[in-house]
Amino acid sequence: MALIDAVKKKQPSSEILYVGTHKGLENKIVPDAGIPFKTIRIQGFKRSLSLENLKTVYLFLKSVHTAKKILKEFKPDVVVGTGGFVCGAVVYAAARMKIPTFIHEQNSVAGVTNKFLSHFVDKIGISFTAAADNFPAEKVVFTGNPRAQQVAGMKSSNRLKDYGLSPTKKTVLVFGGSRGAKRINEATVEAFPLLAGKDYQVLFVTGSVHFNKIKDMIGQNKPSNVVVEPYIPDMPSILPEISCIVGRAGATSLAEITALGIPSILVPSPYVTNDHQTHNAQSLVNAHAAEMIKEADLNGKSLAQLIDKLMSDSKMQEVMRKNAKKAGTTDAADRITNLLEQLITSASR
Repeated sequence: MALIDAVKKKQPSSEILYVGTHKGLENKIVPDAGIPFKTIRIQGFKRSLSLENLKTVYLFLKSVHTAKKILKEFKPDVVVGTGGFVCGAVVYAAARMKIPTFIHEQNSVAGVTNKFLSHFVDKIGISFTAAADNFPAEKVVFTGNPRAQQVAGMKSSNRLKDYGLSPTKKTVLVFGGSRGAKRINEATVEAFPLLAGKDYQVLFVTGSVHFNKIKDMIGQNKPSNVVVEPYIPDMPSILPEISCIVGRAGATSLAEITALGIPSILVPSPYVTNDHQTHNAQSLVNAHAAEMIKEADLNGKSLAQLIDKLMSDSKMQEVMRKNAKKAGTTDAADRITNLLEQLITSASR
């Protein structure tokens, strides 16, 4: 969606077709944004031996056939894949039809689909330099994550006041993703006694699914410098007012953090493919742009100590802020748009 925005700004007359599945989040988000949308039926491979993989192969071959029909009808100048098994059939079909193709790998460890597609596509964009080792070197271009460009120019809008927080105090945002993260939530509640009375404030976003349980756990024991919310509408708009983020290490989150130069304490999800969030987080730790706590080591004491260490050291905050900005990009969408134009031009010669 971030890339589509950039393409439309540069070439308002561009025609975009988004291909996804009827079960994915895109089934609602894309049509709601007024973007033409088509679906194919496909599923991912199981990572263990399973008869279900025979069905996956069948669906893949069938979806390639469907994708070719969609491509013949739409006649695209270029096809972009952003990872995930949905892209596999469409991008593979496009490559076989000699349509220029580009894939983007958001994480530091490449997914199975992008590894497969890398043998057929023309160019591969990466967001972490570590991902380059997964692909043919001659095809790789460091682009960064397009999401970063969407948030890079955001300014403070004094939204902290909406939650009863002081706009002049340093603020820690604890946020485990749109659905929240159970272990981060539990550790934050455990940390309350250690966070009480500090000269900074905490905005603790539990995720709607966990809010009632967390509220029951807290009871009357919430420190006055902590505000607890189930979710924050338009979360990125509040980020310019945040001094430190505690959260997961997904590609989109890190794109936003680095674009705005926010110091962070990252708790990678151990439940993702190839443990890629740990690798994502480690790239920022290596750049001295973030701290990391493994979920197995996370508890109220370890979390509170690390928050306090960071928030009481203004020099450390400034170093992390500068290094976070260096680690990210703020023109990724433009880089990719230019690359797509080059692919189209080369194909038309």
